[in-house]
Amino acid sequence: MKQIVSCTVAALIALSIPVTADASRNGYQTEAINSTDFEVIPRARRDVDGYWCAAADFARRTLGAGWQQRIYVLRGYGPSVTTGRRTAVQFSLKMPANTPPQSSVSAGFKPGDSMSVQGANGRCNVIPIFR
Repeated sequence: MKQIVSCTVAALIALSIPVTADASRNGYQTEAINSTDFEVIPRARRDVDGYWCAAADFARRTLGAGWQQRIYVLRGYGPSVTTGRRTAVQFSLKMPANTPPQSSVSAGFKPGDSMSVQGANGRCNVIPIFR
């Protein structure tokens, strides 16, 4: 009986913790800036693939983007406007104004870099060698 009560209490506590869209997989937090723009903020990992993976996850699950929808880098590394953390990358479902579209992704994040949701999602299974 004691085990049942303990398990029930543990389950109720777990259910009371809010689950939000910003609880992105792979150690990144995602926060909406507006209806098309959002930030990916690292918590544990900081590799490029992880940022793209979190962006794809947020675009697909929260913004309802299709697999062929492009995700654009709005702004490279910089301070988060939604959380105040020191490092974030901003993405958008719309091509940033005054930036030529880049068909390939650079080692960092340049405004205009883009890939499809499906391509970015493909980076979710990449295991970083160096953390």
